[in-house]
Amino acid sequence: MVRPPQSVLFCCTMNAIRSPMAEGLMKRRFGTRVFVDSCGLRKADQVDPMAVMVMDELGVDIIKHRPKTFADLEDDSFDLIISLAPQAHHRALEYTRHLAVEVEYWPTMDPSAVEGSRDSRMDTYRDVRDALDRQIAKRFAMLKL
Repeated sequence: MVRPPQSVLFCCTMNAIRSPMAEGLMKRRFGTRVFVDSCGLRKADQVDPMAVMVMDELGVDIIKHRPKTFADLEDDSFDLIISLAPQAHHRALEYTRHLAVEVEYWPTMDPSAVEGSRDSRMDTYRDVRDALDRQIAKRFAMLKL
């Protein structure tokens, strides 16, 4: 039987939308059974307000999240790194070149790139949130009690 990961890092471009959402969803599902963190290639000034709103709909508070980069990580001993953007995937592979870490790529659209009304943009953020939640549930099904 494959040992489930004890620590997971989600990474994206700015650590302001996708990876903080994934981090929050993972923590919501599994609490402290798995150490979860997130980072980006670059760091935004703050978490995206629309990401905060759609996560709040599920009772997940990410407003206190502080975006960070790979260089800002305090620990690099992750069992699994999940990249959510192509550039982040390349960086994750480079980052783990000399580490025994599994790296997975989950292509995830950047909802901030979508234009339109506020409602349609919020729906896009919800779609990304829900897709991440489904992927997390599927990938980490072995962690269920």
